[in-house]
Amino acid sequence: MHNPGKHDSADRDRAGMEAAITAAREGIGKGQSPFGCAVSRRGEVLVSSCNTVWLHTDPTRHAEVNAISEACRSLGTLDLAGCTLYATCEPCPMCFSAAHWARVGRVVYGATIADARAAGFNELDIPARDLKRLGRYSIELAPDFMADACRALFTEWRQAGKCGAY
Repeated sequence: MHNPGKHDSADRDRAGMEAAITAAREGIGKGQSPFGCAVSRRGEVLVSSCNTVWLHTDPTRHAEVNAISEACRSLGTLDLAGCTLYATCEPCPMCFSAAHWARVGRVVYGATIADARAAGFNELDIPARDLKRLGRYSIELAPDFMADACRALFTEWRQAGKCGAY
């Protein structure tokens, strides 16, 4: 039996993550690290962004922070309740906190912090599920979504010769 709600949700998640992956690839092409993020509301992708740490010489310019900032500006609010954040990699503590402060309702991510560390990134080994538990935050986490495609971004980045710490 077909469950249209579940199918539609999976299609929305796929579209959101594909937007994040595309943003990461665009960033790699511009000499940035292989992280992308998109924010959607009611199934519509509002914004997507890549990591711009090197471009702006700013260690806070992670893809998630950039996408949250753009989504807030686009909607004219600091409150992203009802929005879903799609990240190619598990949000670091800074990015998870930004999602919390913006009241993002759901975070879908592919690769893990361990994957980023294995690729040479200077990640704090604090998983999002631990941040959720410790902060008593009700955010819904959907890990490992399209994880292989997201992990492949690290390989694409290495092959492009863009290796670095952020």
